[in-house]
Amino acid sequence: MIETTRKIERTVLVGIIYPWQDDREVEDYLDELSFLTETAGALPVKRFKQRLNAPNHSTFVGTGKLQEIAAFVKDNDIDIAIFDDELTPSQLRNIEKELGVRILDRTNLILDIFAGRARTSHARTQVELAQYQYLLPRLTGLWTHLERQRGGIGLKGPGETEIETDRRIIRDRIAYLKEQLKKIDTQMSTQRKNRGKMVRVSLVGYTNVGKSTIMNLLSKSDVFAENKLFATLDTTVRKVVVSNLPFLLSDTVGFIRKLPHDLVESFKSTLDEVRESDLLVHVVDISHPRFEEQIKVVDETLKELGSGAKPVILVFNKIDAFCYVEKDEFDLTPISRENYSLTDLKKTWMASEANRKSVFISAKTKENVEEMRTLLYDEVKRIHIQRYPYNEFLYEVSEQQ
Repeated sequence: MIETTRKIERTVLVGIIYPWQDDREVEDYLDELSFLTETAGALPVKRFKQRLNAPNHSTFVGTGKLQEIAAFVKDNDIDIAIFDDELTPSQLRNIEKELGVRILDRTNLILDIFAGRARTSHARTQVELAQYQYLLPRLTGLWTHLERQRGGIGLKGPGETEIETDRRIIRDRIAYLKEQLKKIDTQMSTQRKNRGKMVRVSLVGYTNVGKSTIMNLLSKSDVFAENKLFATLDTTVRKVVVSNLPFLLSDTVGFIRKLPHDLVESFKSTLDEVRESDLLVHVVDISHPRFEEQIKVVDETLKELGSGAKPVILVFNKIDAFCYVEKDEFDLTPISRENYSLTDLKKTWMASEANRKSVFISAKTKENVEEMRTLLYDEVKRIHIQRYPYNEFLYEVSEQQ
């Protein structure tokens, strides 16, 4: 039997440096795009950046930069060019014509990862809907090989007829998937109502910050956790008991910068767990060089979901990987990100916001996990007593014992 191995596709990454950005920020964005590319199973070979006020309306980057990319693609056996922003149909068509390889934008790449990681019929339906909504306005680019058949007499050539047929098929499929998701939404809403009046807590955060690992620690379950983006697509709900206080804990899909709107819409039923939660546990990867920006991305996404005003516990995870150099007592240079200690971090705005309590842990080494449990217990108990004031006496007796 002949064994066949799948060829790893080689890619180039392309991004724009806007006037309000510096090189370091764009490098971080391309680092994330590179991680997305690796998660999808491809190999990033080279990065291209260009400083522009706005994307070129026809080729995204300037024509000179596009020719530079085309030369590299031709000489280095490149299979795919991936762009760090969503491309318009005309940009996709023009770039593909110039480079002669497959073109993906950030949205298409994320959709591809979601499609590969969808395990349940619910997740697959949500991803398929988002893919068709992305594909519909871009159909024309798929039919450029039929342009020569479009005649003047008869007005519509076979190419355009095929496009219209495909558009109708896709619109019908989108309508069918939306109906399926409505049924799923109803089923999931019923399930949530049947869970009774227990306090509900959701783990939220940027993708790959350790939410599933924390879920496993708190619930003593075995939720899939992996050092890749979007390891979790389906919401997992577990009953957790901390010091005899039961509550429901859900692990949700990770957020990311420029999360495609179609994905947010199609994953509405999954994200309803966040909307209907009583308490959010916002997990942050403190070892990430731009974790502050990741916090802002998650906060903005929560506001879009109508959950920005919910009580939040900030859990700064991965302190075992947080690297810092302790300042010498005679060193008078300002404190920077590189020489922050954990003590310094606990004094910053992140740990002292009035409406958010915080804790610094390592889910991997289990450092300070008990402190997190205690904080979680206190917050869940506070919400429970507000809902059931007559239970306050029972808690006091239990804690005295």
